[in-house]
Order: sequence, then structure tokens, then C-alpha cells
Amino acid sequence: MRDSGLTKRQAAAWASYQRMRTQLSGQLGRELTRSTGLSEADYEVLTAIIESPDGSVRSLALRCGLDWEKSRLSHQLRRMTERGLIVREECAEDNRGFIVRASKKGIIAAETARRHYEDAVRRHVTDVLSDQQLDALGTVAAVILDNLERHPPT
Repeated sequence: MRDSGLTKRQAAAWASYQRMRTQLSGQLGRELTRSTGLSEADYEVLTAIIESPDGSVRSLALRCGLDWEKSRLSHQLRRMTERGLIVREECAEDNRGFIVRASKKGIIAAETARRHYEDAVRRHVTDVLSDQQLDALGTVAAVILDNLERHPPT
């Protein structure tokens, strides 16, 4: 019978990944907030809206695209509306939902944030990896994402 625990090698790799993920996420988030005033959540929402075909998205589609809980998105959108980053409009097809658009202020903030965020990703990730390591990172991420899509949570 196989032991269900991780081997030492697996545990070490996983622990290293967890430390890297936590520290990298924290560093990117702090730099983004310090340079633009946006949180990573603000940036994710604005990017999803701006990258949509007509610059607007239904709240349900936004929630599904971000893979967020309904309450998390609701609170995030309320805060962003209060700060003037987005505009929420009633949805003509469904009076329970609404359409979300980035305001002029939100568009400018997102464009500024994108430049700062991409610069931070370059400094902390892509510039420190060789081409081979960067290719391996992309391959590993694709394999894991494919597996997650094939085995959704129950």
C-alpha cells in the first residue's frame, strides 16, 4: 500500500513553491499599491473589464472570469465604485444583474498600473530566469492548469 504523504523531494519542492508564491504575490501587491494606489484586486477587475470586447462586462461574467465568490466581487465593486474607478449600470436583459464599466479614472489607473506591474514582473521573475527556466515555468503552469480544468472541484 502506498503512503499518501509527500516524499521529501515533493515536500521540499512544494514548500519552496509556497514560499515563492507568497513572497512574490506580496511583493508585487505592495509595489503596485505603492506606485499606483491600486490593490491587486482592483487591477484584476479593471483589467478584466478593459480587456472585454466592448469595455464592459456583466457582473456574473466578471465573477466567473475571475473565479471569485459572489460576496467578494460585490464588496470589491462597491469599494471601486466609491473610489470612482468603475461605473455600474443596470442590465437591460436581467434586472437582477448589472453591467460594469471602467470610468475614465479607472482606465487611466489601469494603464498606469499595467506598466508598473509588468515592470515588477520583469524585475522579479522574467529577468532572473534564463530562457530555458522561463520556458519550463510556462510548461509547468500549463500542465497544472490543464489538470485543474480536467478535475474541477467537487
